Amino acid sequence: QVQLVESGGGLVQAGGSLRLSCTASGRTFSSYSMGWFRQAPGKEREFVAAITWSGGYTTYADSVKGRVTISRDNAKSTVYLQMNSLKPEDTAVYRCAAIKNPRSDILYYYPNQYDNWGQGTQVTVSS
Repeated sequence: QVQLVESGGGLVQAGGSLRLSCTASGRTFSSYSMGWFRQAPGKEREFVAAITWSGGYTTYADSVKGRVTISRDNAKSTVYLQMNSLKPEDTAVYRCAAIKNPRSDILYYYPNQYDNWGQGTQVTVSS
């Protein structure tokens, strides 16, 4: 098990940028594949991006591709989500998630594939 804490959310105007961070407890962070999901009011949880344990492979939802970059720093036990050209439809609670998957380049897209979740950070984009 790993505990995850997100930060970096806030209120931003359309076209602006935010960088979300998700810091994990423990010393085995590099054993985990990581993902970011978001959930807007009245909507289902939506996949945003995922990254393998080494950072060598990443994948993105079509809705954010080209505007969002996921990265990680295993020495800091942190995964990042850089979001640019934000749109009002990006407004949601963003949560990071982890699944223990050492030395594997498999990427995970579905919430039920992850077994560790952060509490979330609110991102609000005004028009």
